Amino acid sequence: MKKIKFTKMVATGNDFIVINDNNLKANLAALARKICDRKFGVGADGLLLIGKSNKADARMRIFNADGSEAEMCGNGARAAALYIGKKRVTLETKAGLIHSEVSNNDVKINLTQPREIKIGIPIKIDTRLMNVNFINTGVPHAVIFSEGLDTVDIVPIGKQIRNHKYFAPKGTNVNFVEVLGRDLIQVRTYERGVEDETLACGTGSTASALIFALASGVSDRVRVKTRSAETLNIYFKKSGDSFSDVWLEGKTKIVYIGEYDYV
Repeated sequence: MKKIKFTKMVATGNDFIVINDNNLKANLAALARKICDRKFGVGADGLLLIGKSNKADARMRIFNADGSEAEMCGNGARAAALYIGKKRVTLETKAGLIHSEVSNNDVKINLTQPREIKIGIPIKIDTRLMNVNFINTGVPHAVIFSEGLDTVDIVPIGKQIRNHKYFAPKGTNVNFVEVLGRDLIQVRTYERGVEDETLACGTGSTASALIFALASGVSDRVRVKTRSAETLNIYFKKSGDSFSDVWLEGKTKIVYIGEYDYV
């Protein structure tokens, strides 16, 4: 049995287990499945591994609760930046370099350039034809506008879209969006890798905000109300149908520090 030191963190309802991986020798996918288990482990949406980098302050790897490795995680990057403990942090991720600014528990990250924007993809779910939007904000996201979002069971629909052949082979995260105001939306997300709804998703909130900006004409900031009831701020520059200088901002905190007995 090996004792692994970890830090439990939460970023707007997304919870993570953060481990320094410089001397970690383990099957990472298996470790993620065990330590993220909410009944028999510590419990989390994902495992963040923070290691050395030759091109940034640190390298961040994110393993989902099912053991799959994601390219990036917006709220995870915010948690990693706070964990490192500097006012300005650059993270190396599989999606590219992520720059961050830390002010107490408020963490703001500069995301990679959004790409692969597609509007109004016809997707058939059971007998229903749905118009689905798509954007990659470091990881793939489907975005669907809805009404009465608080009463919608997003899990069965989200699961079908996440596994739809259009998004094969890697699948996609799925965001359901309700417009609440001129620059305010509510977002609920079915996360790939967690395979369930989470209380928040940073890249998903960003994806939803940018697709909303295309539809509404908002040009610089969108506020996103998450399932956790906390609000994320998405800042960006819009030129036509493209975006640059995209930032994600929200609250982040350390919950506790502990040791995990890993066999």
